[in-house]
Amino acid sequence: MNKIIDNLESVLKNVHDGATLLVGGFGLCGIPEHCIKEIKKSNVKNLTIVSNNCGIDDFGLGILLQNKQIKKIIASYVGENKLFEQQFISGEIEVVLTPQGTLAEQLRAGGAGIAGFYTPTGVGTAIAEGKETKIFDGKEYLLEKAIKGDFGLIKAQKADRHGNLVFNKTARNFNPLCAMAANVSVVEVEEIVEEIDADSIHLSGIYVDFVYLGKNYEKRIEKIITKD
Repeated sequence: MNKIIDNLESVLKNVHDGATLLVGGFGLCGIPEHCIKEIKKSNVKNLTIVSNNCGIDDFGLGILLQNKQIKKIIASYVGENKLFEQQFISGEIEVVLTPQGTLAEQLRAGGAGIAGFYTPTGVGTAIAEGKETKIFDGKEYLLEKAIKGDFGLIKAQKADRHGNLVFNKTARNFNPLCAMAANVSVVEVEEIVEEIDADSIHLSGIYVDFVYLGKNYEKRIEKIITKD
């Protein structure tokens, strides 16, 4: 099956108000730049975003904050985004801060068809409030539920026409997990090849619905540190 599409609008026009979007990336590394811009253009509202963080003020998911399109964010940290911090403090958006490993496992469980799992992370903290706990071998664990989403917005280095993916080093980050846990996964890539060798595949095409060849990636760096 050929999963390559010519434009993102044909697919992302189906994103509706109130949808849950699982967005790959870590900081600005491996973010689906073109998908995010297309979501901004669509002007859909009341979105729930699940992502490691929310970009910066004027790039990545930050542009959806600028446009007041996000209602709720499930993330690991506020990061470098001042607008995210301001909207959080003012109560304009709901923020569910989640330990990074827990967030990763929630997405992995969602993609694997597992309803939930027990973890020691967060026991005895505000994270545990209202959640079930259980004792295993004398140690207390916290029940965390899996996360699934309506759409996964993914960035990979390259894909073949079957949707098999290869990521560029640490740009893999949360991208495969978001693809696995989404009902519909849309992947933008920098290169499309005829076929990827089976031993080189990072994520199987069974988790991918659409592949788009992106161009002119900005690839911003959050903090540039130089050495004299």
